[in-house]
Amino acid sequence: MRMRRKKNLDSRINDLTDYLTLLKNDSLNFNDAVKEKHLIDFGELFCNSNPVCLEIGCGKGQFAITFAKLHPDKNILCVEKCTNVIVTAAEAAKSSGLKNIHFLCTAAEYLPSYLCENSICEIYLNFSCPFPKTKHIAHRLTNKRFLDIYKLVLADNGAIYQKTDNMKFFEYSIESFSQNGFRLSCISLDLHNSDFKGNIITEYEEKFSSQGMPIYRLEARL
Repeated sequence: MRMRRKKNLDSRINDLTDYLTLLKNDSLNFNDAVKEKHLIDFGELFCNSNPVCLEIGCGKGQFAITFAKLHPDKNILCVEKCTNVIVTAAEAAKSSGLKNIHFLCTAAEYLPSYLCENSICEIYLNFSCPFPKTKHIAHRLTNKRFLDIYKLVLADNGAIYQKTDNMKFFEYSIESFSQNGFRLSCISLDLHNSDFKGNIITEYEEKFSSQGMPIYRLEARL
C-alpha cells in the first residue's frame, strides 16, 4: 500500500537544504546513468576532506545518525528513495546538529551519475528489501547490477557491510558477492549472539531481534 504523503512535506523539505538533496532523475535511465554525470563535490558538500561512507536505504536514519555521532572523522551519505521517509531522517539529523551527514533522495540505480569513481570507503546495506519473488530478483541490492555500481564507486580496499533478517536473501547475497569477485569475511548467522563488537542497531533490527529472529551479517571486499 502506498504511504500517504506527509503533511507540509514540501515546506519541511525546504527547511532541510543543508541536510537533504532531492535529485532529479528525469533525464537519466537506470541502465545508463553512468553516461550522464552530475558529480557531487564531497569537499563542498561536507566542508571537509574526510572519508565518505554510503548507506543505501537509510530509512528513518537511526543507523546513519548514530554512525555520524560515533565517527566524527568520517562523513556519511544516506540514500533513500522515499521522500516521506527521508524527510524524517533529515529532520532528526538536523535536530542533532550533525555536520558530517547528508541525505540524497534517489534510487540506488542512479548513483553512478552522482558519485565519483573510487570515492566511497564503506557501503552499508542494512535490512534491504529482500524482494523474495524470483521475477523481482534484479531489484535486490546485492544483485549483480548493483554490485557493478559498488565496484565503480568503492575506493581501493573499500568494504561493503550487509545486515539482514532474511536467511534466503542472505544466502543469495553470499552467492552473488562470491560470483562477482568479492571476498567475504566476518560472516555471522546470529549477530546478536556472537562476539562482534561495535554493532549499530537499526530500527528494523530492534524489531526483528526483539522477536527472537537471528540477524545475519557479512563483510565484502574486492
